[in-house]
Amino acid sequence: MEKNDIINFQALEKELQAALTADEKYKRENAAKLRAVEQRVASYEEFRGIVLASHLKPLERKDKMGGKRTVPWNCHSTQGSISQDEATEIFQEKVLLQPETSAEFYRNWRRHLRSGPERYQALLQLGAPRLGHLFQMDVGFGLLGELLVALADHVRPADWRAVLEILRSLAGTRRFTLNLSLLSQAETEGCRDLFQKLQTMSTPRPMKEGLSQEEQGLETQPGEAQEGKRLLQELRGRYQVN
Repeated sequence: MEKNDIINFQALEKELQAALTADEKYKRENAAKLRAVEQRVASYEEFRGIVLASHLKPLERKDKMGGKRTVPWNCHSTQGSISQDEATEIFQEKVLLQPETSAEFYRNWRRHLRSGPERYQALLQLGAPRLGHLFQMDVGFGLLGELLVALADHVRPADWRAVLEILRSLAGTRRFTLNLSLLSQAETEGCRDLFQKLQTMSTPRPMKEGLSQEEQGLETQPGEAQEGKRLLQELRGRYQVN
């Protein structure tokens, strides 16, 4: 066998490794594209960002940031459910959760806020005025229903008025009626459930000993409760809840 006919196994190995790497990249990015389509991303930039970040791996439970903290960065690796207080702590430690645009909110909502308690705390933290400013043009296709479900699943008596203000803010956005008509059946049921809970919370109850003012909710604020009830009835009409 002549010298030119000698097989260079090292070169073949490198070529094979490059082919495997390219194939893995293609499969990974293709899967990311499918996820982006399923998530109904708001813009091409969001779509492109998901694809470019497809090589990133989620942090494990043991991964932590610098400084003193006891909550795992990746709360989704923790078995079992988390409490409302834990969700608040996790939310406060996350980054990039002060969006300047609706697109930034959408990205944070989908990437960083995966659990119901986290999403609920995020909405309360931002507040009605901020949300109204972010969504003054449009809530975004598919997002209104997710917001309503997050509120419905975790609303508390102490947050009664804050949730009403958030609902009023969302109802004032452009194309609200159209977005409302596009809710899925589950999201529509979540909206009805939310208003049912708010209606129940608006009913005065006897004062209970041993509860803080926050835990008493409306029981210690009759004047504000009356105003809130009027707002609640107005919102029931706007959200088409009978």
